[in-house]
Amino acid sequence: MASKKTVLIVDDHPLFRQGIKAILDKQSGYEVVDEAGTGKDAIQKAKKIKPDIIVMDISLPDINGIDVTRELTACLPEILILILSMHSKIDYIAEAFQAGALGYVVKESAASGLIKGLDIISKGEYFLDSSLSHEVVNRLMDTPVKNTKQKDLVYGALTPREQEILRLLAEGMNPKTIGEKLFISPKTVENHRASIMSKLDLHSTIELVRYAAKLGLIDVDLWKG
Repeated sequence: MASKKTVLIVDDHPLFRQGIKAILDKQSGYEVVDEAGTGKDAIQKAKKIKPDIIVMDISLPDINGIDVTRELTACLPEILILILSMHSKIDYIAEAFQAGALGYVVKESAASGLIKGLDIISKGEYFLDSSLSHEVVNRLMDTPVKNTKQKDLVYGALTPREQEILRLLAEGMNPKTIGEKLFISPKTVENHRASIMSKLDLHSTIELVRYAAKLGLIDVDLWKG
């Protein structure tokens, strides 16, 4: 029998934490091992407990959840983080993924989207709440990429390995999963990612996905949840 994934719930509302715990307690694959109501408490508990997954709110009373995510993914890269927030603006979503989160669910979808999100990120894949996905895809396709023609020419200058990693990143794979697929280390994937972003003058995951979609490198339906 597979062991349960351990979960740390981070939210400043005790009743909401109880609700999330109640949802997870009904699932055989997850076990809530602790809770935190502040960003500082979340960082301390995560470093001590090292849970498999953190369900993270953005609006915390001291440090916002995106900054907490950024710090924890830097020092504990094996931890998977799913953002569960009331915020649905694309700017929050983009920043959360840039900070290292693998999933994003809005609180109003928690009952239906939380477990699906946890199941997906447990595989090392990205998850975006279906209630947000269409809006995000529309924004990706409607917002032009700066200097697209110039970037098209630069794409041809990427090495074959960089082109392959660009496509896999845009499809939603994380460095660890890409590394396993290509038989290289996650650090090597990160180095390639940095080189790709620099050569193409891209500055975020959202820009990378939009660029790949514009060039037809990925199927944007992959982002429709």
